[in-house]
Amino acid sequence: MKKLASTFIFMLALIMLVSACSSGGGTNKGATNAPANTDGNKATTEPVAEATEPADETAKSTIDPSISGEVTFWTFLDNKEKDAALQKAFNEVYPNIKLKTIFVPFGDLHDKLQTTLAAGKGAPDVALVEQGQFPRYSTGNVLEDLLQPQYDAGKYQSLVSEYNWNRWSSIDGTKLLGMPWDVTPAVTYYRADIFEELGLPSDPAELGEYIQEPENFFTLAQTLKANGKYSMEWRDSPVHWLGDSYGYYDSEMNWVRNTDEFVKFLDISKQVNQLKIAPHDSIYSDKGKQRVKKGESPMYVAGTYGARDLEANFPDQKGKWRATTMPFGLNVGMGGSTFVIPAQSSNKDAAWAFVEFITTTEAAWKLWIEQSVQPDYKNITSQGWYLAHTNPYLGDQEDYKFYDELAGLLPVRRYTRLDGMAWPLWVEGVLAALDKNIDSKTAIQQTQENIENKLKAEKDKLIKELQQ
Repeated sequence: MKKLASTFIFMLALIMLVSACSSGGGTNKGATNAPANTDGNKATTEPVAEATEPADETAKSTIDPSISGEVTFWTFLDNKEKDAALQKAFNEVYPNIKLKTIFVPFGDLHDKLQTTLAAGKGAPDVALVEQGQFPRYSTGNVLEDLLQPQYDAGKYQSLVSEYNWNRWSSIDGTKLLGMPWDVTPAVTYYRADIFEELGLPSDPAELGEYIQEPENFFTLAQTLKANGKYSMEWRDSPVHWLGDSYGYYDSEMNWVRNTDEFVKFLDISKQVNQLKIAPHDSIYSDKGKQRVKKGESPMYVAGTYGARDLEANFPDQKGKWRATTMPFGLNVGMGGSTFVIPAQSSNKDAAWAFVEFITTTEAAWKLWIEQSVQPDYKNITSQGWYLAHTNPYLGDQEDYKFYDELAGLLPVRRYTRLDGMAWPLWVEGVLAALDKNIDSKTAIQQTQENIENKLKAEKDKLIKELQQ
């Protein structure tokens, strides 16, 4: 288990680094997402993939347990003990399905999967795919549509958040290409003892409400600064957080980042930069770790894996940290993965039995939760053993219950393969606005023009694919 936890931490750190680092050292951008009901983050009107039949909150598998076959499963999670436990639990339900689990390092898995899908041979029956890599495979009909009667995944739609269901859909929302699995809403982790000492709100609910208003947040940040402490990691984070909740393009491939809200949040990022309340450095860098140990970085935003990472790096601070909502009225997803079935699989029925089991059953989730993988299925999150969970590292806070409340607030967004191309150009525009104090409205407009000009050929190519 220690080995898997280490692997999870390494992989999440890698994902955050690759997808989130800005040109000056990064931003705390999660690979992530976002239904919201706040001024700063209005709900979208994205189409929702239709279920093949009315959603049923008591939906259960209808697969014959005597089904037989062999399933080859590629995963970037390397832990033989966990694999054995999952296989045992799976075979207790499906004793005649042989599961062949193959570990492939994160980058190699996604590159190899893309190559085999394009070649039309060599792909596994099931693959675990990370959110940021998923758009590689969302066109070209290389993945099975799980809404088809053969799978009938639509019956599970009501069990997961609208956000989590839609992020694994095709861009137009008509197909489900990956089975929803985990969910990772962003939270603010903070040192309650330090906040209390400085006379700042230290109760999670009180602090969460307080920091929704930018004016309150900056009052708190300046109090921390006056005492030699930072309230944020990256100087450009706020506008990126907003961006993570909206994405880059809607279901019709229209750019979505040129609104008054983005102007507002770029102004907020400018204020962060001007007040120097963020060192523009991760709390997990060598210098960052020293800051945390000294109490100089008592506050940061991360996905719900954050408590696990804090405990792994700073075990002596057990009981001092707490979790509350993001500042500025935001709700953002920061990561996640899905299970996909390649169209070339020759064992689709057995593959679906495995995917359905691994994503929806209590037996599987009791194993996943041990690794701080956050479920997003109501048949799991509504259970007493789940809701009553407390985290000693967070001062016995009821963490799972809190995280589940946040999952339902994440706004729907679309993921396209243009997102990764747009990201460095977006960061370039944001940092230029901060460093040169360019008018925020002008900067947002210029950044859009630059991105749309440079990505025009790729965008046209993608739109053509979507029309086929």
